[in-house]
Amino acid sequence: MSRPTRRTHRQAEAEANDRALLEAAREVVAVDGAHASVAAIAARAGVGIGSLYRRYRTKQELFQRLVVIGLDRWLAAAQAGLAHDDPWDGLAHYLLAGIDIGQGSLGAIAGTIEITEEITEKNRCCDTAVDALVARAHAAGVLRPDVTRTDLHLLIEQLGKSPMIDQLRRQGRTDLVDMAIRARARINAIALDGLRAGAPHRLPGEPPDSALLSRRWEPSADNPRPS
Repeated sequence: MSRPTRRTHRQAEAEANDRALLEAAREVVAVDGAHASVAAIAARAGVGIGSLYRRYRTKQELFQRLVVIGLDRWLAAAQAGLAHDDPWDGLAHYLLAGIDIGQGSLGAIAGTIEITEEITEKNRCCDTAVDALVARAHAAGVLRPDVTRTDLHLLIEQLGKSPMIDQLRRQGRTDLVDMAIRARARINAIALDGLRAGAPHRLPGEPPDSALLSRRWEPSADNPRPS
């Protein structure tokens, strides 16, 4: 009877280590981008490099896993938004959830990893769900008509970063972090109001092509894939 207990304990420990590695990887990538080292990730997670490589054979494999998890969270946010009866509330839910997810941290590794079939399919599902959110909000007349899915994702990427909060945390200024978080919530509310229908001026220029976001994930000579 003791063997299953030990095996279950090892499995639980491995799962806990994996969660710690993935969270540490997101945090290190947010700062160091694609140059994030496995040593820094393992150290932040509190595990040995050997433990990291037993779970992920390469840094690229670890980054690919981060993207898959991120897409799962994006899809869940979009589906939760669609579950709202009110089109504006549903759209706002998605936007605020996206800001919390922090797209910018994973955008830093765009173009440095191989895009797998799983990533492609999950991304397609996300885009379909968000298109439904946008179409519903447009049909209800609550979202300004010149806003596209790409506009929303570019806005989320910008608002997902908070240099001031990051700086205060690095400085250990716990007396100011809460104030900065509250100030950020006000900025988010200002941005959301700017998306509402009835804005006095149209947005400048042509709507950005969705390729602006998708094609940056293609590899280039300046962004070698991590080994």
